[in-house]
Amino acid sequence: MASYPRLAGTVLGVAGLLLQATGAAAQQACADLLAAAPQALHLSRAEAVPAGTLPAENPARAALTGAARARSALPAHCVVEGELNPRQGAEGVRYATRFQLRLPEAWNGRFLFQGGGGMDGVVNEAVGATPVSGSTAAPALNRGYAVVSTDSGHQGRDNSDASFGLDQQARLDYAYAAIGTVNDAARQLIQARYGRAPERSYFMGCSNGGRAALMAAQRYPTAFDGIVAGNPGFRLSRAALAQAWDTQALVAAAPRDDAGRPILAAALSPADMKLVAEKVLATCDAADGLADGSVDAMAACRFAPATLRCTGEKTADCLSAAQVTALERVFGGAKDSAGRALYAGWSWDPGIAAPGWRAWKLGTSPTAQSNARNAVLAPASLGYYFLTPPVRNLDLLRFDFDRDTPRLAQTAAINDTTATLFSSFTARGGRMLVFHGNADPVFSPEDLRQWWQELAADNGGPAKLAEWARLFIVPGMTHCGGGPALDDFDPLTAIEGWVERGEAPQRLVARGASFPGRARPICPAPLEARYKGGDPQQESSFSCEQP
Repeated sequence: MASYPRLAGTVLGVAGLLLQATGAAAQQACADLLAAAPQALHLSRAEAVPAGTLPAENPARAALTGAARARSALPAHCVVEGELNPRQGAEGVRYATRFQLRLPEAWNGRFLFQGGGGMDGVVNEAVGATPVSGSTAAPALNRGYAVVSTDSGHQGRDNSDASFGLDQQARLDYAYAAIGTVNDAARQLIQARYGRAPERSYFMGCSNGGRAALMAAQRYPTAFDGIVAGNPGFRLSRAALAQAWDTQALVAAAPRDDAGRPILAAALSPADMKLVAEKVLATCDAADGLADGSVDAMAACRFAPATLRCTGEKTADCLSAAQVTALERVFGGAKDSAGRALYAGWSWDPGIAAPGWRAWKLGTSPTAQSNARNAVLAPASLGYYFLTPPVRNLDLLRFDFDRDTPRLAQTAAINDTTATLFSSFTARGGRMLVFHGNADPVFSPEDLRQWWQELAADNGGPAKLAEWARLFIVPGMTHCGGGPALDDFDPLTAIEGWVERGEAPQRLVARGASFPGRARPICPAPLEARYKGGDPQQESSFSCEQP
């Protein structure tokens, strides 16, 4: 890990005051951190926040992550903000790694590194909300955690801004290096605030924050005790390539406007996708023992879109040949001209008719000016960050899967969390919980399942892997929540129990607004929920079984 000057003895002397400070004294003690911290931390704010304050809105946050915004009133705490390693980078752009750290007055001895999302570039409110849109679990700060967040080494207009990819160091900071620098800085300030180091350290994030969580275990294996990685973009470079593939495939089926430009959202209307989802349900729903609007028997679900091909003119009850071809290409996964797989295919799940799925692949724009996230965001991320050398103004429809794929390799080497060696992490008792939506439209659950098999093979088999790492696939869930899914669950409590009490999670109990009154187990892969009788609304009526 990167190192910074250790806080001077005068800082540690402040700790005794902070342990006893309340009211005005707490405010003064918090402010004292500004003077006490070494210049290398470049603190700009240290402010006492009274109990009952709500987190501030941040319009630049979570455009891509789907993470829930904490609505809980916050406990009394000190919020510290600063930056590390300010510098002038490529093309004269100023860079720094900015962070926010929140230090509760009633500290429980735990530390949480909160993952970001998208291309980062903004500092999210460091409250430690569970990064699933439907979760009602209390934020980590409210539980007594010290929580840190970061922009990962660059400042963007929002977390879709990928222009930092022009700078070599900024690429490294985003890929992994900011984890080490911010972790070190946060621990120094925690030591100053409380006079002791954290007893337990965790990392939790979804989307790119999930990738960062895996990166924390892979590149900083002695820094964290527990990892929660949600919908991780672990093979992010190839997922970006898949965005180009999917867009090209769907554009081929899109009608044209008067100027001959494709209207991407019209390639498959909401009614078309609802038709597909209903057919998937009719084919796969009852395989788990209960027809209830959820495909829990995910491994057994097989669907061929050709069964919906119109025999004549396009009607509401069928798909055109072009639409069938587009779906076959998308769900079959990106390939080169020789038919070799470049990225995994996608799972057939009723969640593909959800707004969260459409938002990524098709969008809702009735014009040729698409608002699909794949079409709008991928040109920048692919062009500026994933391709080497960078390409400004990349035309996604001209991406060549033979010519351009090798140009992803340099960023993949620093960015993709595909390693399978975790011996240092596990030697000190590290535990890892990964969850993923089966209807995620941006990171394929099939790709994650394949890597999990590789992880098991390189770590003594599935049983040995399950001693320290477990994967939970959520039926119906799109990206970091949403969809016809039970997306209200609490992975932080589960990882705490595993790390601190040796209670390996046998299931995650989930609920959700999509199915009011229902509780269901989310099972550790490859196990899946099966109805065994009783009240179908009760979690106890289901068992976790091999497919």
